[in-house]
Amino acid sequence: MNTNNTAVKVENLEKKFGDFIAVNRINFEVSKGEIFGFLGPNGAGKSTTIRMLCGILMPTSGKGTVIGFDIMRQQEEIKQHIGYMSQKFSLYDDLTVGENIDFYGGIYKVPNIKERKEEVLKEARLENARNRLTATLAGGWKQRLALVCSLMHHPKMVFLDEPTSGVDPITRRSFWDTIKNLAKSGVTVFVTTHYMDEAENCNRMALIYKGNIIALGTSNEMKTKLMKDHILEIKVSNSEVWTEKLRSLEGISETALFGSSIHAVVKDASLAKLAIEEFFKKEKIKDYSVNEISPSLEDVFVSAIENYDLEHKNEDKKN
Repeated sequence: MNTNNTAVKVENLEKKFGDFIAVNRINFEVSKGEIFGFLGPNGAGKSTTIRMLCGILMPTSGKGTVIGFDIMRQQEEIKQHIGYMSQKFSLYDDLTVGENIDFYGGIYKVPNIKERKEEVLKEARLENARNRLTATLAGGWKQRLALVCSLMHHPKMVFLDEPTSGVDPITRRSFWDTIKNLAKSGVTVFVTTHYMDEAENCNRMALIYKGNIIALGTSNEMKTKLMKDHILEIKVSNSEVWTEKLRSLEGISETALFGSSIHAVVKDASLAKLAIEEFFKKEKIKDYSVNEISPSLEDVFVSAIENYDLEHKNEDKKN
C-alpha cells in the first residue's frame, strides 16, 4: 500500500489491562477515502482499538499513525483532525440541539460557525428541532445529531463506533448514505458494526476476535478465500426448535437462525444433506427443504470464529 495514500497504519498494536490482553499485537492499514469496517462480537477489542487510534487511550506497545500523526506521541493532534462518534451517546442531554452544535463548533474552533451550524442542521434534518432539548429526541435523531457534531470541522477521517446500534432500518439506511457520500468526498471512514448486512457497504474489513485480527480483506475475498466450509439453508416449520438438534448431527459444525430459516455450516454438503434428511425422516417431518447456498458475511464470520476456536483449542492441548 502506498504510504502517501495511507490514512491508518498500525504495527503490533497491543493494549493490556493488567494481565488481560484486550488487543493482541494487531497489524493493518487503511487507505485514504476508504470505508473500512472493523467487525467482531462484543468484547472482541473493537472499541479499545478505536480509542487508541483516536488518541483517547494509550497503547501498551506497538506503533501506528493516523492521517500522518503518531498515536503514541501526537494524540492531541489526532483529536483535532479526526471526527469521532462513540458507541454510547456522548452529547449533552441538558443542552438543546443547537447548543450542542455550538459547543462542538467551539471545541474544534470552526470558522464561520453560524453558517456551518445551518449546514449541519440541514444535513441532519434537524432544522425544526434546533431549540429542543437533546434529551427529548428519539434515538435515531440523537444519532444523527452525534454524527453531524463529529463532522463539524470537516475532518479528513471519521471513526464511527456502532453508529447505527439501536436505530430503525430507515435511519440505518440514511446513515450509510451519509457514510458513502463522505467517502466519495475523500473522507476516510473507519466504522464498527455488528450488523453483517451493513458490512457489505465497506470497501474492506477486518474481523477481530478475542483481541486478534483473524480475517482481513474485501467482502468477496472473505467469501471466496476465507470460507472453507459449505452452507446449507434448511427451511422447516418451527425452525428455532430444530436449530440446536441439527447442530448435534455428524458433519454439521454450526447452525444459526437466519429469519425463519436455518443455516448449517458443513464440511461436506452432500453427506450433511443426507444426514439431515435421515434425521427429519426419523422425526416424521415431511415439509422441509435443504439446499446449498452462497455464504453470507455472517456465515463466513461464524465459520472463521469456529475455526479459530478449534485451532487454538488443539494448540492448548498440545501445550
